[in-house]
Amino acid sequence: MTDSAHLVLGADLDGQPVAQALRLANRHGLVAGATGTGKTVTLQHLAEAFSDAGVAVFAADVKGDLCGLGAEGDPQGKVAERIASMPWLEHRPQAYPVTLWDVHGQSGHPLRTTLSEIGPLLLGNLLELTDSQQAALYAAFKVADREGLLLLDLKDLKALLAHLKDNPQVLGDDAALMTTGSSQALLRRLASLEQQGAEALFGEPALQLEDLLQPAADGRGRIHLLDASRLVHEAPKVYATFLLWLLAELFEQLPERGDADKPLLALFFDEAHLLFNGTPKALQERLEQVVRLIRSKGVGVYFVTQSPADLPDDVLAQLGLRIQHGLRAFTTKEQKSLKAVADGFRPNPAFDTLSVLTELEIGEALVGTLQEKGTPGMVQRVRIAPPQSRIGPLSDAQRAQLIATSPLAGRYDKPIDRESAYEMLIARKGAVPAAEQAPAAAEDSFADKAGEFLQSAAGQAIKSAVRQAAGQLGRQLVRGLMGSLLGSKRR
Repeated sequence: MTDSAHLVLGADLDGQPVAQALRLANRHGLVAGATGTGKTVTLQHLAEAFSDAGVAVFAADVKGDLCGLGAEGDPQGKVAERIASMPWLEHRPQAYPVTLWDVHGQSGHPLRTTLSEIGPLLLGNLLELTDSQQAALYAAFKVADREGLLLLDLKDLKALLAHLKDNPQVLGDDAALMTTGSSQALLRRLASLEQQGAEALFGEPALQLEDLLQPAADGRGRIHLLDASRLVHEAPKVYATFLLWLLAELFEQLPERGDADKPLLALFFDEAHLLFNGTPKALQERLEQVVRLIRSKGVGVYFVTQSPADLPDDVLAQLGLRIQHGLRAFTTKEQKSLKAVADGFRPNPAFDTLSVLTELEIGEALVGTLQEKGTPGMVQRVRIAPPQSRIGPLSDAQRAQLIATSPLAGRYDKPIDRESAYEMLIARKGAVPAAEQAPAAAEDSFADKAGEFLQSAAGQAIKSAVRQAAGQLGRQLVRGLMGSLLGSKRR
């Protein structure tokens, strides 16, 4: 699906290959089109092409179909016909190295981060706080920093809010920010978050970014798939917040790479409009800045959505590869939007872009690539190359097999609840947490069953602890991961 220097996308009207230079793949991209036009299969092909080039992939699997990447394809019917129409295409049915993730830990490895890593700005956006409630949340995080109270999960934050309610003097000059109304509102929002099942996202072992970048044994890039089928429908804010955190953490942690032959990582954000819907202006401006700057870290971001209009103009202006599947226009507003999409491509004298947009068949797309010097090439009508893996989901048994044989098996599967704000505040009151009242026999039994897991999981917790609790400076730096990126004047 790819040569040493290009991502092959498909064939033009003359049957010739259409490709994007791999060294320009960190210039981001867009995959758009109406429902049922072939976006998911295009996304699957792109993930394969990056993997073949040795580039790691992280993608949100919104419909549950992308997991077919983990099984060998069996091309038949129209898929086989399309392969035959591209004699230059080296199509070899094969499975790809896939790692499955799931916030709830049911259909993949549990995916977690901590409240300290999320930070007050993104957490406030997740909770949809008012300005006064946001100020109260910042005051609470400030106290946590000052008093060395690690905020790892939701019970830590609830314990901290209860502590501040009973001991308002610890807020110091910020006491006026933590009103009774703000405190109660925060607790209500946290309770609502728990009802959505979002508490599973927060805790340890937290995701280690280096685990996303490790190649497969055969040198191909590993494809990480987040099962987002439940999240998008039941907790869209949780879905968007995690993706924004991931983008921010990559920006903060990865070193500058300069010009490189290929990206380090390709991110595919499906239902991309959720990242920007209802996002405060200040946060959106910072995110637009991140998208512009993160390409120098070797990260390509690919937004998947129905219409380019779902994304802010400042983001659209930064997208190098554009793959536009068919759109429908029945109303005057839709027709205007259609024209805007057509105008976003460099015209091709061979056809009328606006007319073709409504004529595209399933699996066809208008494609705008970047030329070798980084300038936009003329739009081309392209038949997207079929994937080499299975088109369609895996069975439950196949998913279970992928999870069991994953190189990350055992590292994230069991939660760790080490001492943090909840335990520390209970200790200050002279109480003993229920977890510490368990009989010694139960502890021995747990230790016997833990085996190698404890070592690997403990290692993950230690790494998290180094980032979060290496003294007062360490705690402030963790808060700064989100603060410097999304709240300061850093450029």
